[in-house]
Amino acid sequence: MSTTSPQESVIDDVQIIEDEIADLERRLNEAKAKRNHHHTRSRQQQQQQQQLTSSDPPQPIPPSPTHFLLLLSDSALPLGSFAFSSGLESYLAHHKHFFLSSSSLSFNSFLPLSISSYASTTLPFLLTAYRDPSFHSLSSLDDIQDASIICTVGRRASTAQGRALLGIWERSFQHEFPTTSAEDIKAFSKLVKKSSAEEIPAASAHLAPLFGAICRWVGLSAQETAYVFLLGHVKALVSAAVRAGMFGPYQAQKTLSSGMVQGLIDAMIARDWETPVEMAGQNVPVMDLWFGRHEMLYSRIFNS
Repeated sequence: MSTTSPQESVIDDVQIIEDEIADLERRLNEAKAKRNHHHTRSRQQQQQQQQLTSSDPPQPIPPSPTHFLLLLSDSALPLGSFAFSSGLESYLAHHKHFFLSSSSLSFNSFLPLSISSYASTTLPFLLTAYRDPSFHSLSSLDDIQDASIICTVGRRASTAQGRALLGIWERSFQHEFPTTSAEDIKAFSKLVKKSSAEEIPAASAHLAPLFGAICRWVGLSAQETAYVFLLGHVKALVSAAVRAGMFGPYQAQKTLSSGMVQGLIDAMIARDWETPVEMAGQNVPVMDLWFGRHEMLYSRIFNS
């Protein structure tokens, strides 16, 4: 017959008590977890009920600059740029033999000249308007650019697209920015509409200054603004080349994605980054000749 010593009996009692304590602590933790889960669900249900019954409107989501970068770079943006070839159609008409021998080579010869010309005549106005998008700056830049464009056809193309962009801002974008330079753009828009019937309008609404100001208002950086502006010009040129039968859509995408196009855009931005508007001007004089002679073509499919 075995006997248990008093010391062993005490150890057994202590172990039993420890086991009971551990079991009680486990049950307590489980109860606390259930209570917290219940409270969390109750708070969520209360918040959902408050949102459903609250009379306050939901807080608007802040506009995303990336979102508007994609919108402004979209070919579906209704600027009407598809109606213009930026002198490409006239260039082809005056280089028929070159075009017939190699359409891709002909376009690759025209593209750098067009990008350089477009950058030198518009980027200074675009970047200056971006840095100061006030009404006074917009109206002044618009007036200076109107005087700097010698070719009537080029002036008409610039103002047509500028007025289209102004309409897009007023009808589509402005409601997302109710307090951002509202008075400046409204005042400029009134000036444009008021002076439309005048022989010498007080404002013509050229594309470059308006594009720069609007990009500033939607939150794009200056670099993004300049890049998407020049890329839009290249996309319009490539689209015109496809419709003119120079090459197909796959070659068009190959051109747009090429390192040559990216390098040209970056180089033009770097060249004209600090160019003042007083120094803006046509650096490819023959481009104005191609623009001007476009209206003398016997048949044409573009407005310029």
